[in-house]
Amino acid sequence: MTKLIFATHNKNKLKEVKSLIPSTIELLSLDDINLLEEIEETASTIEGNALLKAQTIYKQTGINCFADDSGLLVDALDGAPGVYSARYAGDHKNDSDNLEKLLKDLTNKDDRNAHFKTVMALIIDGKEYLFEGIINGTITTQKSGANGFGYDPIFLPYGYTETFAEMSSEIKNVISHRAKAMKQLVEFVNSI
Repeated sequence: MTKLIFATHNKNKLKEVKSLIPSTIELLSLDDINLLEEIEETASTIEGNALLKAQTIYKQTGINCFADDSGLLVDALDGAPGVYSARYAGDHKNDSDNLEKLLKDLTNKDDRNAHFKTVMALIIDGKEYLFEGIINGTITTQKSGANGFGYDPIFLPYGYTETFAEMSSEIKNVISHRAKAMKQLVEFVNSI
């Protein structure tokens, strides 16, 4: 069985990723290994932040690990919130405040096209690998749905009539940006 640390404290993200991991991979969170400090996301790109987190954990533990970083990129806002998605409304990282700020920033904007992007950075035996998942959609004008987290209540994937927050986790975990990146990572880990 392959053991991997997932560099996160985010329980929602951990739950989502656990549902995507086969039983051939033993998944440990940062809480499971008592690494309680928050890893600063100081890189200027989503790829950079994912790598930074994975490198930090690998250096501290020597255990194979992966980290992700995700962002919502809105066309009318020149790609914002992007790398700052978690702290769009401030360093307190409040999902509700981030949603409200984004909806306010899109007031009177006709172009509501956006995409979610996730990059998974995997470190196996000191070698680094990146996996990317993207899903395109639009930003709704109001929140809808109680599932999910982050920007899920206002993101409507192309070809669907429900926001991520209205969808069942079974559907979201097939089509989401994180699911796409995770599928690539799992296939890679299972191939080595």
